[in-house]
Amino acid sequence: MVKLTASDKADLVKKAACVRKKIVETICEGKGGHLGGALSCTDILVTLYFKILRLDPKHPQWDERDRFVLSAGHKCLALYATMALRGYFKEEELSSYATLDSPFPGHPDRHKLPGIEANTGSLGHGLAIGGGMALAGKMDGKKWKVYVLLGDGEIAEGSVWESAAAASHHKLDNLVAIVDRNKLQIQGPTREVMNM
Repeated sequence: MVKLTASDKADLVKKAACVRKKIVETICEGKGGHLGGALSCTDILVTLYFKILRLDPKHPQWDERDRFVLSAGHKCLALYATMALRGYFKEEELSSYATLDSPFPGHPDRHKLPGIEANTGSLGHGLAIGGGMALAGKMDGKKWKVYVLLGDGEIAEGSVWESAAAASHHKLDNLVAIVDRNKLQIQGPTREVMNM
């Protein structure tokens, strides 16, 4: 477990503020995006990318890197802004967000942007993808971990629970599922739509 000092926490708060600012600026430029979801997962992404994940932005395909899957792909603007701050690419490049042929589409695409591990967008599939990666890593004797960020609205999907059961069955102790509990989904408060 990573221990954070008061200085570490203050640094993460500053970084998260920079990411949030970039999210709002990008959306205000008329690029569209899912503001609420992107803002709500920012602290999680900043902590993962700056304190938890073993990665190398200059070598995004490094074999021993930890893997990260953003299951709720519509929150990708937060991921892109975090990756820019972490040094995967220049922040100015985000000005092409959600434009034709951009490496920053409205949902992550691993074929367009180095550092993206999975194409996501259809809710409820990230944990299955991450579980498959984790199982493959275990079978190959790898030490890396797979982190999956899910939205609290998408955990009502049956595929999430099937994936959790499979992870338990296969003893995937190298798989970490994180739920962004912002208590909202498109139809309303999560407690009213599907109280989990």
